[in-house]
Amino acid sequence: MKVFPIAEHTRCLSFLAAALYLLAAAALLHASIARAADPQAYRVDIAATGNRVFDSTLKATSQLEALRKTVPASPFALIARARGDIDRLKTVVESFGYYDGSVAITINDQTLGEPSLGDALGALPKGKDALCKVTFILGPLYHIGRIEIDGSVPDFARGELALASGAPAIAADILAAGARLLTTLENNGFAFAKVNAPVAYQDPENHVLNVSFHVVTGARVQIGEIQFEGLKRVHERLLRRRLLLHAGERYSAIAIEKARKDLLTLGVFDAVSIRLAEAPDPQGRVGVTFQMRERLRHAVSINAGYSSDLGGSAGVTWTDRNVRGNAEQLVLSASVIDLGGTATTGLGYDTSAKYIIPDFAHRDQQLQFAVGAIKQSLQAYDQTAETSGMTLSRKLSSEWSANVGISAVHETIIQESITHVYTLFALPLGVLYDSTGLTSPLIDPTHGQRASLSIAPTLSRGEPNATFFVTQASIAEYLDLHRIFRTEPGRSVIAVRALAANAFGASQLDEVIDGQELRVPDLPPDQRFYAGGSGTVRGYRYQSVGLQFPDGNPVGATAMTAFNLEYRQRIGTDYGAAFFADAGETSESLSPLAGILHSRSCSSSEPLEGTAPVQSNSTCWSVGVGVGARYYTSIGPLRLDIAVPTYRRPGDDHFEVYIGLGEAF
Repeated sequence: MKVFPIAEHTRCLSFLAAALYLLAAAALLHASIARAADPQAYRVDIAATGNRVFDSTLKATSQLEALRKTVPASPFALIARARGDIDRLKTVVESFGYYDGSVAITINDQTLGEPSLGDALGALPKGKDALCKVTFILGPLYHIGRIEIDGSVPDFARGELALASGAPAIAADILAAGARLLTTLENNGFAFAKVNAPVAYQDPENHVLNVSFHVVTGARVQIGEIQFEGLKRVHERLLRRRLLLHAGERYSAIAIEKARKDLLTLGVFDAVSIRLAEAPDPQGRVGVTFQMRERLRHAVSINAGYSSDLGGSAGVTWTDRNVRGNAEQLVLSASVIDLGGTATTGLGYDTSAKYIIPDFAHRDQQLQFAVGAIKQSLQAYDQTAETSGMTLSRKLSSEWSANVGISAVHETIIQESITHVYTLFALPLGVLYDSTGLTSPLIDPTHGQRASLSIAPTLSRGEPNATFFVTQASIAEYLDLHRIFRTEPGRSVIAVRALAANAFGASQLDEVIDGQELRVPDLPPDQRFYAGGSGTVRGYRYQSVGLQFPDGNPVGATAMTAFNLEYRQRIGTDYGAAFFADAGETSESLSPLAGILHSRSCSSSEPLEGTAPVQSNSTCWSVGVGVGARYYTSIGPLRLDIAVPTYRRPGDDHFEVYIGLGEAF
């Protein structure tokens, strides 16, 4: 009966054997250096086992496979590389439960021990690949026999092994069982528990592996004194007020880790680590020290983007991450926008200043003050505006959040050569749901949902005066296809989104422009809804979908609906591709299903058979399709999308290009 510790793809060689092996390899290399100086190209054929995970692990472990393209090898170095693979692959075979298995490697059908193999490889014509063939004799699959725990362990923890007699004796499963046992103990007060690497007793006659775990639980303790080290500008009272951990609570490793991660969300620390006292105090408490490393107080970032309809944009942002020592942020940003583009008519700017107070009056509640100025020249209108607002945001749970605010805008808008001056006051309210588990909206979501609902009662003073309620809703679903395609999670994803918006209380005005009577919303032009562009319907110019003035400029509407469908595929480690279809419309009222049945298609000037006649200012559904490329960075994917309209109206572009950071939705 063999006795050995379970290890994860590792094998020990004696110092003497390793030394003899290196001397032999050096002698062979020296003896044939004149004939085998050039690198020997080769191919690798690893026999399939029928187990996808098993095959992937074998391929990933093989040095023949991993170094084939990156590290050229002479004929004798190739032989040495193949010899090393035998031990590596044998370890993998055993780790999957085949403890009587063996590995064989041949090169051009010759075994590695053939004396003539080196000369045969050296005689290969230039450009001729050698074939390295890896085969396995797996033998019987071993199963787990007896499972023993050496040491006193509470009953509630024993079940956490989740290891059953009769299950395949896979090393990863056995190691994971020990890790689960240790985690359970640490999360239930046993701060100094130890679970040694499991020891396996091989029974070759019955093809079973008897497993033993040696456990020392130690004393069950509570959280003792909590200290902070490394603080410079950050006030300790902020951390103590926010801390999720308190002295006197039962020790729990997962609770401590949760508290550590929560402190990182303040945004003022580069790193937070934990140090425990070496032993409990006489009261059975263990001290916990949080070791902090503060981030640089000030930061400068540069941003840029491009789309063929809105042109280019470039800006700079300056941030003070810790204004007064309580993680308050001051963010100043300025951007140049509308640098060219088919939907713009001149250069613009967008500037803002924000002051953010975290944990305002309540944990996970922040107060933001903001002022800004914007100038944009679009085909729909020219706008110059000054904005101000205050927003109170509250994180209700890990998935839900809500916000309420007040805002004021003073703006001058020119549309169809008519100048309007407006002053708007709004009380925006919003609820957000996000189950993707991501900390940044720029990171590519691969599962879960994102949804939002907002309503903003708005009072407009201008020409004319109006009161309306701007309501917007969206829901996005991310479906991971790894179970269908049997790939790694997150590599193949379908993303779908639905958008709907309506300005309740808005009315329509009959205006005659260039001899044509149009029904125009009484909303300020920038408060109307438009479709087209990267945020709604790619392939159509920004704001171009919907009713147009006689000169082709967008009018805007009181309602908007859009749907997006996108397939995202990762390629390798850093690259990806996307295929998408977008559809949207604008209208006088929000009725998506009725709009599909009763509005005309953009590819037809006639109403659908059996429907009511279409008025001259009715809108239609616009559909754009396209493809995209992705380059994945640490802060999010760099996106390049190219989209075309399925029906091109007079004045529409043939295609649109979008470049930016983060997915479209």
